[in-house]
Amino acid sequence: MVGMKIVDKFITLEELKKMAEGMFGNLVKAVVDVEKEVMVVGGELHSDEEKLLLENGSCQNNLWGINIYPEKQEDDFVEFDSVINLRPSQNNYSRFVEDEKIRNKILKIIEKLIKK
Repeated sequence: MVGMKIVDKFITLEELKKMAEGMFGNLVKAVVDVEKEVMVVGGELHSDEEKLLLENGSCQNNLWGINIYPEKQEDDFVEFDSVINLRPSQNNYSRFVEDEKIRNKILKIIEKLIKK
């Protein structure tokens, strides 16, 4: 395992591909802070990444779990699926990020942080 990494400036697509190969083969788990516009990648569980962000001052309500597929394109590049997204208190009743505005914000952050 390469280890978890807080991405606040950028990460290359090649780095993500190496992380994927070292972990799950085709994906990298990530947690995005939609307020601070940072993310953590490379954890075995989204909850591990979430914990790291919380320890670094993030607020729970701003953290969303996703999966990144470095070898895929367009709509298949990001999957909005994580147990940490189950949040009835924020009207999110599934593992999917149900709010389109939040999904769009996540995509903009991903676009800014990943150099292709």
